[in-house]
Amino acid sequence: MASSAKRWLPLEANPEVMNQFLWGLGLGENEAECCDVYGLDEELLQMVPNPVLAVLFLYPITTQSEEERLQQENEKKEYNSRVYFMKQTVGNACGTIGLLHALGNLTSEVKLVEGSFFNNFFKSTASMDPLQASDNADAHFICFVCVDDELYELDGRKSWPISHGPSSPSTLLRDAAKVIQSMIQKNPESLNFNVMALYKKSG
Repeated sequence: MASSAKRWLPLEANPEVMNQFLWGLGLGENEAECCDVYGLDEELLQMVPNPVLAVLFLYPITTQSEEERLQQENEKKEYNSRVYFMKQTVGNACGTIGLLHALGNLTSEVKLVEGSFFNNFFKSTASMDPLQASDNADAHFICFVCVDDELYELDGRKSWPISHGPSSPSTLLRDAAKVIQSMIQKNPESLNFNVMALYKKSG
C-alpha cells in the first residue's frame, strides 16, 4: 500500500473501547452500548441484553472470504434505499465503519447528542452515495442490522449491502448468529472471530 494512503488507528474488538468511542463522538451514554456475545448457541445468546440493535462481527480475511466477496461484486442487487451504507476508503477503519453502519441505521432508535460528530455526520451523509474503497488488513469488522424486517450484512469492503432474508428487531441477534455460524464454518482453520452486540439501554 502506498505510504501516502490514509490509515486509521484500528478499533480494538473490545466493548469497552467501542463504547468510549461511541459515547465520545455523540451517542448518548444512556442510549445504547456494546457487549460481548460469548457464543452462538441459544443459551449464550440469551445472556445478551435486549433489545439488540445491531451485531458486529470481526472475522479473518482469508482466500475463501475474498473469493466470496469478489463473487458477490459480480451479482449486483437492488437494495432498500433506507439502508444506510458506506464504502470503506481508509485502511484499518473497518471497526469505525461497522459502528457507523450500526448507528446510521438506528438514527430513529437512539438519540445522538445535538451538535456532536455523529449527529452532524449522519445529517450530512444521509443522501450521499457509498464511496469506492480499498483496504489491506488481515481481519475485518462487519455489521448486521434489521431494516424494514430484513437482515442486512453491511461490509465497507463490498459495494452494496447483502440481504440475508427476513428478520425482525426481536430475532436480529439469532438471525445474525446463523449467518455468522455459516461464515465461521467456511473457515474452519481460523480462530480469530469476535462477536459483539449493540443493545439499547432502558431508561
